[in-house]
Amino acid sequence: MKIESVNIGEPKDIVQGNGICRSGIDKQPVAGAVQVGPLGLTGDHILSTKHHGGPDQAVYLYSLEDYRAFEGVSARAGLFGENLTVEGLESVDVRIGTRLYFSTVVLEVTAPRIPCVTFAAHVEDPAFVKVFRQMRRPGLYTRVIQEGAVTAGEVFTLEEAPADAPTVGELFELYYNKQASRARLERALSAPIAVRTREDYLERLQTLA
Repeated sequence: MKIESVNIGEPKDIVQGNGICRSGIDKQPVAGAVQVGPLGLTGDHILSTKHHGGPDQAVYLYSLEDYRAFEGVSARAGLFGENLTVEGLESVDVRIGTRLYFSTVVLEVTAPRIPCVTFAAHVEDPAFVKVFRQMRRPGLYTRVIQEGAVTAGEVFTLEEAPADAPTVGELFELYYNKQASRARLERALSAPIAVRTREDYLERLQTLA
C-alpha cells in the first residue's frame, strides 16, 4: 500500500443550486513533504467546521480501488476531497480503529464519509449524493495518533482493529438505516468512532424504547 498523492484544498466558490457556497473540498496534489498535525494537513482549508474536520476527522483518505468503481467519472487525485489518495485497499472493508502507519505519521480510522450537496455541486452532478450512496465506496476519515509528514510515493501498513469492530461499510449503512436496533448502535459506540458519529448514535439510542 502506498500514497499516490497528497492533496490540500484552497477556499473556492462552488455553484450550489441557485447560490454560491465557499468550500475547501477541491483538493489539489502538492509536491514534497506535507506536515500533518492534530487537525490535518498544513495548508489545507476546511470551511464548514460544523460538519467537517476536527480531531476525529482530520485526514480523509480515498483509494484508487474505490475510484475505479465509478464508471464515467473522470477521476483525479483529490477530486472527492481526499487529503491522501492511496493505493492498496478498499474502504468499505476497513474496520473502525484500524491504524495506518506511514513513515512518521500514524492515523486511526474513525468514520466513513457521508456525501452532501456540496460534494455533488463540486463534481457538477446533482445526483451524485445518490450515486455515492449506492456505490458504497465511502473512503476513510481518520484521527491523527502521531504527527509527522507525508509524501507521495511512501508506503504504509495497517494494524487491523479487532475482528469484532464494525467496518467502515457497516457504519456507512448504519447512517442510512434509521430503524437500526439498539444492539447495532451500541456495537458501533463501543468502537473509537468520530465524535459527530458518536453524538448521532447516542441521540438515536435515546429515541428507542
